[in-house]
Amino acid sequence: MKSIRIAMIGSGYVGLTTGACFAEIGHQVVCVDNDEAKAAMLQEGKIPIYEPGLESIVHRNAAKGRLSFSTSIKEGVEKAQVVFITVPTPPQPDGSVDMSFIEKVAREIACSMTEYKIVVDKSTVPVKTGEKVAETIRRYAKARVEFDVVSNPEFLREGSAVEDLLHPDRIVIGVQSPRPVQMMKDIYAPIEAPIIVTDINSAELIKHAANSFLALKISYINAVSVICEASGANVEEVARGIGMDRRIGRHFLNAGIGFGGSCFPKDLSAFIKIAEQLGYDFAMLREVRKINQSQLERFVRKIEETLWVLREKRIGVLGLAFKPNTDDVRMSPAIELCRRLQARGATLRAHDPKAMEKAKRELKNVEFVEDMNAVAEGCDALVVATDWPEFKKLDLARARAAMTHPIMFDGRNLFDPKEMERMGWIYKSVGR
Repeated sequence: MKSIRIAMIGSGYVGLTTGACFAEIGHQVVCVDNDEAKAAMLQEGKIPIYEPGLESIVHRNAAKGRLSFSTSIKEGVEKAQVVFITVPTPPQPDGSVDMSFIEKVAREIACSMTEYKIVVDKSTVPVKTGEKVAETIRRYAKARVEFDVVSNPEFLREGSAVEDLLHPDRIVIGVQSPRPVQMMKDIYAPIEAPIIVTDINSAELIKHAANSFLALKISYINAVSVICEASGANVEEVARGIGMDRRIGRHFLNAGIGFGGSCFPKDLSAFIKIAEQLGYDFAMLREVRKINQSQLERFVRKIEETLWVLREKRIGVLGLAFKPNTDDVRMSPAIELCRRLQARGATLRAHDPKAMEKAKRELKNVEFVEDMNAVAEGCDALVVATDWPEFKKLDLARARAAMTHPIMFDGRNLFDPKEMERMGWIYKSVGR
């Protein structure tokens, strides 16, 4: 296969995972980050995020000399044939995207270019960003150097990002000219997946449209769960029945306390704002966001209705990450749930297999417990907030004996209601 020299500008979640996987399939990769402490940590072989399989890939390819780390954009650009932009695109208060990191990197790339480069935007960006990146590079380039801007959106799910990158559903390549297409195909040649080559604007829209549609599916089943509770139906049976329709599919039809993380809430709000700026009121997506926000409050009310007064109640919380198999607590429904319970006067004990250190920066006056089976001790209720597979192995008999009252609020429907009732639990889940 053809080995290509690649620079990843930004060594966060997307940049590090993508760079490491590109090295794994045989390319020469340098991951650049302006955070000197992070770069030094990576050079020492320490991984700042938890992602299954990533650490071994980083170590293996760093040892083989295919993966390196730097703080110099200039060095990265000069050595690379293809430069990927993987910097953050955080949300602004009005829901629009802060493009300052993208613009700054585009300027620095322009100042460092001395020969033809392919500049690839892999960060999640609003439609027409590629046009702005190209305009910025032309404006700030020190010499008239040829280049192409490509959109290559990422579709990585935290907790399965390595698998998603090495075995994707599709690879999207958005271009303004045919010149960079073959090089982009060469990068992905070792990966078996359909490649969609389209214009840049369409490629940029694909990411926002995909994430917004998935968010819609989650909010839809959460809305259905409300109807299920009111009618005595079981949302899991309803989801199974509609999910077997091949036009719908079972994925993302799990009722719970709502979606979170750094992607869905941000991308949903961004797409609403993008549509607004283009003259369209995407009212359906505003309702998706509203349903998601109300789902957590509905769950808190369920806890209040059972416990009555939360002040001075001791509640054990299982799960703090926004989803399993990650230590990411950004916009985590579990963290927000903890805040709302504390605001009502509850005291909390909490456990998460991977996210406790990061959660300590977000939550104060919480007792963090290393053993999930010890969380229930002395508690008035137990709450499941993240669907870690480990929690299904909870010693329910021990937890029941350790509590003042055997009450569980399962925000992720991990346990069987009939079995919980048989064991003597007061058990409340979502839509069942």
